[in-house]
Amino acid sequence: MANEVKPYKNNQTGKKQQVTKMFDNISGEYDGLNRVISLGLDQKWRDNVVDLVAQSKPDVIMDIATGTGDLVIKMAQKTNATKLIGLDISSGMLEIGKIKVSKEELDDRIEMVLGDSENLKYDDNSIDAITVSYGVRNFEDLEKGLSEILRVLKPGGILVVLETSVPTKFPFKQGYYLYSNLIVPTLGKLFSKDKTAYGYLSKSAAQFPHGEAFNNILKKVGFNEVDNYLQFYGASTIYKATKG
Repeated sequence: MANEVKPYKNNQTGKKQQVTKMFDNISGEYDGLNRVISLGLDQKWRDNVVDLVAQSKPDVIMDIATGTGDLVIKMAQKTNATKLIGLDISSGMLEIGKIKVSKEELDDRIEMVLGDSENLKYDDNSIDAITVSYGVRNFEDLEKGLSEILRVLKPGGILVVLETSVPTKFPFKQGYYLYSNLIVPTLGKLFSKDKTAYGYLSKSAAQFPHGEAFNNILKKVGFNEVDNYLQFYGASTIYKATKG
């Protein structure tokens, strides 16, 4: 993106380091506050991601930017995959995710891994399906991250991305801007330990190339059969793409 959005304006470190710090800071409150901010809809949208993944009957699944593990746990419960990898750059988020995985008695199928989405330590053509929910906009180099995903996917494997987008129709467009630019940052300042985190999340969502623009980036790095599905009038979008 032309104007890179970072969590901390006066910090000279790179976006990747700042994002890691931010998610470590908010890991303890993330699940609860996220449910409030999304009005609980994020869980339904993740269910829709799982449904798309399940259709391809994958044996090995990787969930990148897994956070506290909500999506990778859902996929373990609703698919027959024998191996699932939840990968994240934030150790704080992963520690909470590991507890949730253990509570669901899924340690034998889910491995929670500290890792960088732009430098995946996995072999070429080794993963059947990869998901990313609300994570691609935090990539420091978007095309590099997507190229790494393409590399490790098996031929015919699928990528399913859930990401925020901006509604285009009245009154949802106007309501979205009010909610994301005023209400979300205010909630973050009131209830988050990191007072800038939710302001960053709103700004990064607004500037992320969504819809056809993101479809074109997926095609540019080499994905085929690219499609997208609006969620709640475009407040979020699910993207599906295949490795040819």
